[in-house]
Amino acid sequence: MKRNSLIWLLALSLILVVAFTSRAPVSAQGSSRSMPALLLYEQIPVPGILGRVDHFSANGRLIFFSVVGSNGVEIENWFDGKAVGFIPGVVEPQGVLYVPGFNKVVVAGANGKVSIFDGATYAQQKVIDFGADADNLRWDARNKKVLVGFGEDDGGIAEIDPATNERVGKLLKTGGHPESFQIEENGNMIFVNCPDAGNVVESVNRDTGEVTKWQLHGVRANFAMALDEADHRLFTVTRKVPMLIVLDTGTGREVARVAGVVGECDDVYFDASRKRVYIIGAQGFISVVQQVDPEHYQLIQNVPSAVGARTGFWYPQHDRLYVGVQAEGNKPAQILGYEAED
Repeated sequence: MKRNSLIWLLALSLILVVAFTSRAPVSAQGSSRSMPALLLYEQIPVPGILGRVDHFSANGRLIFFSVVGSNGVEIENWFDGKAVGFIPGVVEPQGVLYVPGFNKVVVAGANGKVSIFDGATYAQQKVIDFGADADNLRWDARNKKVLVGFGEDDGGIAEIDPATNERVGKLLKTGGHPESFQIEENGNMIFVNCPDAGNVVESVNRDTGEVTKWQLHGVRANFAMALDEADHRLFTVTRKVPMLIVLDTGTGREVARVAGVVGECDDVYFDASRKRVYIIGAQGFISVVQQVDPEHYQLIQNVPSAVGARTGFWYPQHDRLYVGVQAEGNKPAQILGYEAED
């Protein structure tokens, strides 16, 4: 081989290596695990829907997920692996929530409106206008209320009573638009990601409305959040730099930070039975972080998914993680189903 050709090949190899490592998360260090922590067991095509797949919810065998470009909610039967229905008429849907015990589906839209549908017929029952950017939804099982994160500077977290389909209670103000938020089942605190309020996590007392801000240092864009209430640990994932930050829910103390996780995360889940964190990111991986003990965490694997997929749903009753993949070119949208492995 000529010298110039050899030099050209070496330069091309270096470019490819740099390009790959700039896109892929860092591999887990020190992990001897040979089997995947998440095993891909099904790929469900969802033809005919457009745009980004946003947030998920579930009821038994049914999975609900918002489809932004199609202005509605797709319904899949995970057991049969096929689409079974579609709820239209929600402008730029974001959060979706199946309400247990009331058989209702609640959907939040970027236009600030929250729509309530019958869980059997999917007929629309009510639309409540929150003004701007209705986003994440959570079910408060203790108080039997739907919590809605909405608004910008004038926003916060509000309540809907599914028994009456009416907004109730007082508004819990946040410092900016509330992204993902988590609620204590056995306490009175709500934890909120507020990236546009100085990249902080806010701890909000539901009884008094008092807000305590926990600053994140050296990282920005904290959107996704999960909670380990038993160990008093809060997980927030930042995009700049991609990082898992673990906080003490009692004090806000930073317990740990884990580098090398996937970037552009929009959903993160805590697997309580395995003490693991699943981070879904748009780089095409799911980062799996293992709790060694409540003070120490280790990235054990980056499991391949699909480029652009950053939302999903952890179904603890079935040990399954679902990931939404939007349509691209001639490829239809699809749902990837993973089974957690011990």
